[in-house]
Amino acid sequence: MNWNDLRYVLAVSRGRTLSGAARLLGVDDTTVARRLAATQKTLGVRLYQRLPDATLQLTSAGARTALQAERIEREIGTLHAVLSGTDDLVSGTVRVTSVPIIVDHLLIPASRILLKRHPQLALELVGDARDLSLTRREADLALRLARPKTGGTQIKARRVGTLRYGCYAAAPCPPREASRLPWITYEDAMSHLPQARWIASYAADHDERIAPVRVNDAQAVLSAVVAGLGRSLLPCIVADGEPRLRKLAAKASIPSRELWLLAHSELRTLGRIEAVIEWIKETVPR
Repeated sequence: MNWNDLRYVLAVSRGRTLSGAARLLGVDDTTVARRLAATQKTLGVRLYQRLPDATLQLTSAGARTALQAERIEREIGTLHAVLSGTDDLVSGTVRVTSVPIIVDHLLIPASRILLKRHPQLALELVGDARDLSLTRREADLALRLARPKTGGTQIKARRVGTLRYGCYAAAPCPPREASRLPWITYEDAMSHLPQARWIASYAADHDERIAPVRVNDAQAVLSAVVAGLGRSLLPCIVADGEPRLRKLAAKASIPSRELWLLAHSELRTLGRIEAVIEWIKETVPR
């Protein structure tokens, strides 16, 4: 048995299909199927079964194998990070994740400053509404819009800024008409967000309409507002610089969101990680 074999079992647990596992590993479906078959033969147990919808479901033995593979992956990732960062040079790759609107409108425009400052640094910016795992090395740093509830001693979190919100409509819409537009809000799965709760409460208290279009991400809210589908709450640091938007007068106190930076405790002292942390602290609104 070797680590490369276990990587395929772990990819199946994450990708759930042959094509999903293949995308994670950067290989084709045939390679995944062949390596899985070889691993089952080596271990002498059945690791997965194929369901009618082509989903691959791990057996109990497969699930235990994937769990151990994940632990090995973490150890190898830690060793690689430590060895590649022993000289404290700001070089190598740092993978940062946040929600798409922060990545697209805040981090990407500011990345030129960081890369000019550190020419040997490579930056991977992952816009994803999901909370990618730092302990599983899905990212090195995460910029989140709430204080983390999990992570334990492995994850270090610090509050680095505040995201203030305002009410916006499409720029061509006159202010009086804009104030009568329906509210664009989030789908039910995202109704716990502070801005979604504010919109629901305000619309109910003032007998105002909710737009028939609902979305699952702030970037989609921005696009819907620009398209003239309604008005909504957006981060001021993004929307104030968008010429296609018009800021409306606030009739009630609008919530803000805390910005929290998460880093794996074993990586945060590496030169490249420290450099990106400082850049993020300079970039986000205080």
